[in-house]
Amino acid sequence: MEHDPDVLEFYDQPPPFKIQYKNNKGRNIGHYHTPEFFVLRQEGACWEEWKTVKELEKLSQKYPGRYQKTASSEWRCPPGEAHAAKFGLKYCVRTDGELNEVFPQNLMFLEDYLGFKSNLASEATSQIIELVTDNPGITIAALLSELIGICANDVYILIAMEQLYVDLSDVHIIEHWRTRLWIDQPTCDAYNRTSEVSSNTSIASIYPTKFLPNTVLMWDSQLWTLVNYGETKTTLLPESGFPIELPTSFFLQLFDSGAIHVHDEATDITINETVRKKMDGASPAHLKEANRKFNIVQAYFQKNTDIYKDIKPRTLRRWVQQFREAELEYGCGYVGLLPRTSKKGNRKPKAPHESSELLNKFITEHFETPRQATAASVYRAYVRACSTLNLQPLSNRTFYQRLKFRPIHEQTLKRKGAKAAYATEPFIWELTKNTRPHGNRPFEIVHIDHTELDIELRSQATVRLLGRPWLTLLTDAYSRRILAAYLTFDAPSYRSCMMGLRILVQRFNRFPSTLVVDGGKEFHSIYFDTLLARYHCTKKVRPGGKPRFGSVIERLFGTTNTELIFNLLGNTQASKQPRQLTKTVNPKNLAVWNLGDLYTHLTQWAYSIYDKNFHESLNTSPHEVYTQRMKMAGERLHRSVAYNEDFIMATRPTNTKGKARIQPGQGIKVNYIYYWSDAFRNPTLEKTDVPVRYDPFDMGIAYAYVEGRWVRCISQYYSSFVGHTEKEVLLAASEIRQSAKRNATKMNLNCVTFS
Repeated sequence: MEHDPDVLEFYDQPPPFKIQYKNNKGRNIGHYHTPEFFVLRQEGACWEEWKTVKELEKLSQKYPGRYQKTASSEWRCPPGEAHAAKFGLKYCVRTDGELNEVFPQNLMFLEDYLGFKSNLASEATSQIIELVTDNPGITIAALLSELIGICANDVYILIAMEQLYVDLSDVHIIEHWRTRLWIDQPTCDAYNRTSEVSSNTSIASIYPTKFLPNTVLMWDSQLWTLVNYGETKTTLLPESGFPIELPTSFFLQLFDSGAIHVHDEATDITINETVRKKMDGASPAHLKEANRKFNIVQAYFQKNTDIYKDIKPRTLRRWVQQFREAELEYGCGYVGLLPRTSKKGNRKPKAPHESSELLNKFITEHFETPRQATAASVYRAYVRACSTLNLQPLSNRTFYQRLKFRPIHEQTLKRKGAKAAYATEPFIWELTKNTRPHGNRPFEIVHIDHTELDIELRSQATVRLLGRPWLTLLTDAYSRRILAAYLTFDAPSYRSCMMGLRILVQRFNRFPSTLVVDGGKEFHSIYFDTLLARYHCTKKVRPGGKPRFGSVIERLFGTTNTELIFNLLGNTQASKQPRQLTKTVNPKNLAVWNLGDLYTHLTQWAYSIYDKNFHESLNTSPHEVYTQRMKMAGERLHRSVAYNEDFIMATRPTNTKGKARIQPGQGIKVNYIYYWSDAFRNPTLEKTDVPVRYDPFDMGIAYAYVEGRWVRCISQYYSSFVGHTEKEVLLAASEIRQSAKRNATKMNLNCVTFS
């Protein structure tokens, strides 16, 4: 609506009003309803309710009095229309089926340029505008090859600033070889009209609605099919015989004189549809046999006895009769020669009707149920029922054949539930077939998820077993590049999510446009949602129990295990078969890796080796796809996120409770460690609970929200962390937390050495 010239104003979530209707059981329902929009258009005002077609189909069955589908496949809401009629206004139900498939995707592609300020050098602007002015309709690919030093990012900026015009409903902007640039919309419209006029001057456009391929024509009392209508020659196919070519000028003279006219009787529509169905249902073997018969029949009409001399006269007469009957009935004698093997024999079921119906009933009511009865037991029950009713039971073989031909998805759904039936469900990524499931560019869609690595780790200081670590990965859906990897002993939480996003910004100074998460509660915290909203990131939740929607990152976890973890000592493959586990292969006895060394090797593999290795789905490396697509989709430097104190503060998580109590003389306790600030000297703050945040990358400091501001608190380990890199502090802090969690006591940092 923001880009619709017919819309004057629109208001989202207008005041609610009461509607009344009946559900499918005839019960009266009344409640307050809030439409999506109230829109002021050139022709009037109306309330608009937006829903998907799939959702409306379900709601119309549940609430037939509220949602109804018209004969023209449009949707209406009678209760809403009744309310709008009181004010002389309209109420419209809009669906996703009305939207242009390309237009919204182009808007999302340009979102970084439309919603945020971006600058372009005046020299580059003048070069681009001058070239487009001199070459109206030039493609983006041609422009970039013509101008040195100009990139796709510059073109997108001018499109967003409306200094260049692109028909956003035509093609995807990322397709540079198809996207045409204009100086403004009037110029685009003028050239489009000119091209239409020039095409209409061709002789083929004089009769635009009549001379389409497969048009049936009548000439000299015979039916002809228009095969090709060209500028110089026109090809016609008779009912029988070979096609002929006529000069197009001569063909038009015959048409103008009335010698040739379009055969458009109503009955022919049905006949042509019947011919089409017969042709579509013919197998390659049937077509081959029909072609052989057709050549022989044509030879018979042309008295060419050498071709059909070996055919029996009776067989030849039957084929000729079939050809002529089909010619009279359908207008196409060829279909009469198609083999009719499907109609041979008795196709009617021979089994007794009562026994057959009873068998179907037992399959639906006894086999396809959550009880999951075995097929043999259901068949035995069916035989006993037939004996009671004095019916002849169908054979065991017939029973199993019917089970085999039942829809496997519906059968699994009824017996084992939706999760088990998910494997046989049609694989549909999005609502429209043109929607790209992995986006159009890097950072458009990023997946985040956690997994517990199959390896046992030891403490770097005490050599004690600390257990298995958790890995958090962020991967780009388009390039399959691993953007961030975070390793910790903590179970999945929003803290791991925040740290993963911090690493991503630290590496690339970018924030994803869309972050895909699963239904885990770690992705639904206030701090996490606040961080995403602050940096204009949309969170999308994968459907529960449908792993295909997360296949990008789930497959990456498997790759991490097979290519890296399973090649290290201490991996837990042997423990998956506990009955065969011995001391010599026990992962806990073979564990030699610590968190720091593993994280070093993991990041080296993720950011260097995997990043530049050949990827089968991409036919190249993730790094190569990322680099090439960034050039095409635009660098979008104006959307960079600075890795500074402001961003770091936004990514600092809190503890499990969200608060900590200020203990007199000790301060606050966060992750088993005490932190102190001079602000705690205020006697009114003692024994009070205050919101806290800490930094997993630096256990030396924490933050408490005191007297309307965040104050910095120092821990007992602050002096030990000074002078070490952020990565060193992160690994040491994670090991401190894990050891303190196990011992529930504070650990002396002097025994923790930095790698």
